[in-house]
Amino acid sequence: MMSIRLSDEMERRLSDLATRTGRTKAYHVVELIEDHIDDLEDRYLAEARLEKRRPPLSGEQIRKNLGLDR
Repeated sequence: MMSIRLSDEMERRLSDLATRTGRTKAYHVVELIEDHIDDLEDRYLAEARLEKRRPPLSGEQIRKNLGLDR
């Protein structure tokens, strides 16, 4: 269970959508979350990785790390 606060405009739009489609507001909110949670996870994980960015590796370092420096 959770509650969210929407702007008056978003509340009106969601209510209108629910009325026009014959579905509940909760149904549409769940649909939105399910449709976009993957994108949000990808975005925030990518941003977190960028924040912890390490210095770039040289070609020699990459070959050594991959065991290709024979």
